[in-house]
Amino acid sequence: MPPYETSEQDPRVPAAKRPPSIVAFLLVSILTAAVTSAVVVGVFWGYTPASTNAPIEETNEPFSSHEAAVEEVVDKISPAVVSIVATKDLPVIEQYFVNPFGDALPDPFSPFDFQVPQYRQRGTERREVAAGTGFIVSEDGFILTNRHVVDVPGADFVVIFTDGTRVDAEVAARDPGEDLAIVRIRRQGLPVVPLGDSDDVRVGQTVVAIGNSLGQFQNTVSVGVVSGLSRRLEVEDEVIEGAIQTDAAINPGNSGGPLLNLRGEAIGINTAIVVGSQNLGFAIPANKAGKDLEDVRSSGKISYAYLGVRYIDVTSEIRDARGLQSDFGALISGSAQEPGVLPDSPAAAAGLREGDVILQLDSQRVDTSHSLASVIRAHRPGDRVTLRVLSGSEERDVPVVLEEQP
Repeated sequence: MPPYETSEQDPRVPAAKRPPSIVAFLLVSILTAAVTSAVVVGVFWGYTPASTNAPIEETNEPFSSHEAAVEEVVDKISPAVVSIVATKDLPVIEQYFVNPFGDALPDPFSPFDFQVPQYRQRGTERREVAAGTGFIVSEDGFILTNRHVVDVPGADFVVIFTDGTRVDAEVAARDPGEDLAIVRIRRQGLPVVPLGDSDDVRVGQTVVAIGNSLGQFQNTVSVGVVSGLSRRLEVEDEVIEGAIQTDAAINPGNSGGPLLNLRGEAIGINTAIVVGSQNLGFAIPANKAGKDLEDVRSSGKISYAYLGVRYIDVTSEIRDARGLQSDFGALISGSAQEPGVLPDSPAAAAGLREGDVILQLDSQRVDTSHSLASVIRAHRPGDRVTLRVLSGSEERDVPVVLEEQP
């Protein structure tokens, strides 16, 4: 996330408690009991089920048009999904033993032979230190993946195709605000995964995930549905907003792989799972990656517009705690280490002050579903926007020219 459009938590507002997740267990228990009862009743009332020994005609035809669509997507897209492997020269350490008494002769009558283990480096060895997934998005070798897949200091990267071909790769750009990166290989005429419009994704639609599961099982395929949209995740020290939630199995090593619709378009980039959950995975919307690709092609880097404020997402709890006139928006609020409005920033030039609440940017309302940071990311440096700002009890329109994030 860009550092100066960041959402903070208000320490005066307690975190919400989550109810225990026991619904699934209860449903399984109830269904099991119901099935058991049905079997018992059938036996005691003399019911004989129809024979299940009739031969099943063997066929290679898909069972349904849905299955056929999945197979077609996999056949079409798999050649453009690659494994990304990070390698490094690591020291080879060997163990040896020495007499702690130096060259002194051992006591021939002692039952002990004192030897102390020591360690020393004997050269280096090239080893694989990390593995993830990527997918080709241009015939001339641009590959989308996650930033965390290539955040390996001092590593070299190799792209591995489904046929085992290995090609040296370089990191063209890392996205500073999203868990995205673009890798480049020097090849032409490559198969491509087209990017779909992630704004058109609907809950319940079928999706296909392909990736290098566990860093060992290349191009593993899983199928599921979109089970949620616009999810907000806190992953280690960064926040992912607007994520697509899916129940298609996503395993470690799948990071950076495509989440596909049945037209064979990547609607997301698989990025995170909830450890300990069942089939709870998340993907970054493809539209965000499309912007990155355009930036790299045009300027060789990924650029962000920025306003230059620190803020707190306004909720009804924040409104009551701070005595605000609105239960939505972005409250400009600094800290002891950093002011809410950065000096020499677009916000400072526009006259914004701590305590102002940004309610709207152009026609987009700012709220917990559309954070100020995510709304600004949709723009480019140099864009002229109008902020609707609440100062005390007075609303006003403030024109601002966004600049490139330092």
